[in-house]
Amino acid sequence: MLAVPEMDLQGLYIGSSPQRSPVPSPPASPRTQESCGIAPLTPSQSPKPEARGPQQAPFSVVVAIDFGTTSSGYAFSFASDPEAIHMMRKWEGGDPGVAHQKTPTCLLLTPEGAFHSFGYTARDYYHDLDPEEARDWLYFEKFKMKIHSTTELREQCPSLLEKDTVRWVLTVPAIWKQPAKQFMREAAYLVPFQCDAWSMMLPNPANHHQAGLVSREDAEQLLIALEPEAASVYCRKLRLHQLVDLSSRAPGRGCLGERRSIDSSFRQAREQLRRSRHSRTFLVESGVGELWADMQAGDRYVVADCGGGTVDLTVHQLEQPHGTLKELYKASGGPCGAVGVDLAFEQLLGRIFGEDFITTFKRQRPAAWVDLTIAFEARKRTAGPHRTGALNISLPFSFIDFYRKQGGHNVETALRKSSVNFVKWSSHGMLRMSCEAMNELFQPTVSGIIQHIEALLERPEVQGVKLLFLVGGFAESAMLQHAVQAALGARGLRVVVPHDVALTILKGAVLFGQAPGVVRVRRSPLTYGVGVLNRFVAGVHPPDKLLVRDGRRWCTDVFERFVAAEQSVALGEEVRRSYCPARPGQRRVLINLYCCAAEDARFITDPGVRKCGALSLELEPAEGGPDAAGMPPGRREIRAAMQFGDTEIKVTAVDVSTNRSVRAAIDFLSN
Repeated sequence: MLAVPEMDLQGLYIGSSPQRSPVPSPPASPRTQESCGIAPLTPSQSPKPEARGPQQAPFSVVVAIDFGTTSSGYAFSFASDPEAIHMMRKWEGGDPGVAHQKTPTCLLLTPEGAFHSFGYTARDYYHDLDPEEARDWLYFEKFKMKIHSTTELREQCPSLLEKDTVRWVLTVPAIWKQPAKQFMREAAYLVPFQCDAWSMMLPNPANHHQAGLVSREDAEQLLIALEPEAASVYCRKLRLHQLVDLSSRAPGRGCLGERRSIDSSFRQAREQLRRSRHSRTFLVESGVGELWADMQAGDRYVVADCGGGTVDLTVHQLEQPHGTLKELYKASGGPCGAVGVDLAFEQLLGRIFGEDFITTFKRQRPAAWVDLTIAFEARKRTAGPHRTGALNISLPFSFIDFYRKQGGHNVETALRKSSVNFVKWSSHGMLRMSCEAMNELFQPTVSGIIQHIEALLERPEVQGVKLLFLVGGFAESAMLQHAVQAALGARGLRVVVPHDVALTILKGAVLFGQAPGVVRVRRSPLTYGVGVLNRFVAGVHPPDKLLVRDGRRWCTDVFERFVAAEQSVALGEEVRRSYCPARPGQRRVLINLYCCAAEDARFITDPGVRKCGALSLELEPAEGGPDAAGMPPGRREIRAAMQFGDTEIKVTAVDVSTNRSVRAAIDFLSN
């Protein structure tokens, strides 16, 4: 049996066999010196990962908030009718007479830094400020951090009085790392409600004015939903007439409503794939849409979430008989979103009028710049691959006047002297862009999206994919739809778009909040573990890792793996480890966590391995002292259970001697 001095080795013991007996690296190790002391336990067989079903709390309503790079929105449903999803039909501000189910992700702060407004209200107020005054205000756009609330819930559910009856769902890109997810959760804990929403929903608003969206004590009230997963959950509910097959699109048309439904395209395949009538009826009655009921068990599909800032890809396999989902490959994608087209337009203006002028104009005439971006956004949405006519973009008078004062001549002269031949000055006082010019603005972003999808399809785990769902705000673009279909149609991949493509993630997030267990298996994006000591084996371990302590030879900095990158992990599956405080009366245990993209890292000093967070255990004093627990001083066992199969990495812990829960948390923002 392995014996290690407690005061020196400071750590956990995780023994799987007497030959490989890992314990944490000592305080002298540069990568673990921040850890609090814990001592090794007697060697024992490590328990195999154990799967536990997620516990569902009773919530009256699920509210989902989708933070988009360009626009944000919310939706909700009640437990009594979970599939009836209610949406905001009209945001304050915006264009008169037009229903807006999302609002721009724009935040306006006063010159003193206080919150003023959000969404259309912020955009319009900032736009109407005097140019000199506007320079003192703080205007932010295309970000994902503002929480918006509403009073509409109480109007539809007068009995909704207590804050803990609401389950909140926040959406994030699947490619976000754990620190970004934790940042969203921390924001939800900290953001105070100073609007009228809670004052109308809570019986004693004075008691809640300091509260955030949820409290740390009720962390289960908040779910982090991965955006392409949410879209997948929603798509599995759709019936054939709610989908559009891009391969059947008539040339020259750009609106979803003008394309033929996927129903007729799937009719023949549906008959071939149909199994027993009883099985199909069971699935449809269970809430799975017609398309999924007709698919075979094991069928695979890709969801490509094309938003304002990123393309986010996930691959799911349909599991029957209950229609649960299994992730086949870790989330992938990159920073290829609609804002790339906006950036290309800004660069085009820089080529025409000079980069220095554009920078100065944005700084000194910020409201006019917002006006110009709004005008471009409107024309960007009408761009299509088969369009033959030019597009006119209005230049604000402030732009024209400012350029004349700064450049000494008018914008028409600048266009005439420019090397950009496909942008002219119209007789109506507008920039006139040829269709080729608009195509060029889209090309880098669209090509990047296609490259990410094609790279994913080359993975062996993705072989056999039959469908690709194109979702997200940017998926409304006819330019993107045409390019994706043209590139992937030759592969035999059917590219499908839901009719309400821009709201797919938001509605799916509501459904996910009602049934978080629908995604049963996920793939770990990274390898996670801790640094430990193993017995040194000559010829196996590098000599520079040798540590001699009290006559014993140890190999330091060994990377002890909890879960491997791309490993399939079931929801509720636990990885258990035991820890023992090194000192009697110790109140806190802290263990550094490491991660890497490789599956076979050996040491925490290997290239690519980095410290990513810390596991903390807050200990209560042992009742009656150490002897009452039947253990010698410093031998108090704390058993931690970590879950890697959810959208966030979770940890729970229990004091073995008392069978009481121990406050446990993983902090990914500690770096």
